[in-house]
Amino acid sequence: MVILDGICYHLRADGSATVADDADRTPFAAVTRFKTDHTLVLTDPTNRADTIARIDSLIGSPNLMYAIRISGQFSEMSTRTVMAQSRPYPPLIKATEGQAESRRTDVTGTLAGFRLPDYDQGISVAGYHLHFLDEDRSEGGHAMDFRVSHGEARICTLSELHLSLPRTPDFLAAELATADAAEQIRQTEGGH
Repeated sequence: MVILDGICYHLRADGSATVADDADRTPFAAVTRFKTDHTLVLTDPTNRADTIARIDSLIGSPNLMYAIRISGQFSEMSTRTVMAQSRPYPPLIKATEGQAESRRTDVTGTLAGFRLPDYDQGISVAGYHLHFLDEDRSEGGHAMDFRVSHGEARICTLSELHLSLPRTPDFLAAELATADAAEQIRQTEGGH
């Protein structure tokens, strides 16, 4: 899922995006009210690594959290979305096996997500975690790689984290502390 301008979109394994139904559920969500603290105009083509380096040069501290929104024209966009899962729910690394990847060229849209500190790994995903929605909000997914032709990156600095955990029997009995959790997250994120 991705929420843009107060609307929640359901990202599907086929690369399509639809407005989420009130009955849709997700096991995890990171959400904030976005207030721009920094703006970076991207006038020349830049790849994922260079875009992230430019954003990192604007942030005040790697110990805070940042919401990121990059809008513009993308010459390349590679996304993936995990298929719906059912009981018994597999570990994340198994759930992402065989996921469909979509590659688009010359697409206008928005990347939205977070840059979180290293100490947040396991609660969320440390580093950059971005999702893409095209301009008409009909296609998208987790951004694996991209190249911005031109656009604008907006950054919102966050210093509060509110974590809500379920008290269901399934959650209370789940084995959540695995020795290789960080490596599993890195693999499912595409090595970024």
